[in-house]
Amino acid sequence: MIALLRRLRRDEQGSVATELTLLAPLLIILLLFVVFCGRLADSRLRVDDAAHQAVRAATLARSSTQANADARSTAEAALAQAGVSCRSLTVTAQLGRLQPGSTVMVTVTCDIGLSDLTLLGVPGATTAESTASSVVDQWRGTQTGGAGA
Repeated sequence: MIALLRRLRRDEQGSVATELTLLAPLLIILLLFVVFCGRLADSRLRVDDAAHQAVRAATLARSSTQANADARSTAEAALAQAGVSCRSLTVTAQLGRLQPGSTVMVTVTCDIGLSDLTLLGVPGATTAESTASSVVDQWRGTQTGGAGA
């Protein structure tokens, strides 16, 4: 009887299945966490790209009203094309004089919904913000109101 108990204690048959059963939920949670981190990093990169595109569009405009409108529409289009849906989007442009050689700064703030990652139980949204600056082309013409502009 004692020999049988010793043999059963040393018998490892089925231990791999037991270990896999215990580790599978942890591995799935780890995989979901990696997906979550990748999603956040990708969204932040997309917002950075949208800010760069928006500031470039603003530097090409001829008036500050047009620059603000172009920056917002370009940021919206860039984020939509990248598949980033913002719960709220704020595009702020600091235009300065908008003269050749001046610097324009655009800040894009996007509240990114995380509702599709419900298995992790993450909060509802995170905010990604990016600021980009660009110089108005030194050699571009300015709006003067004359016929030769």
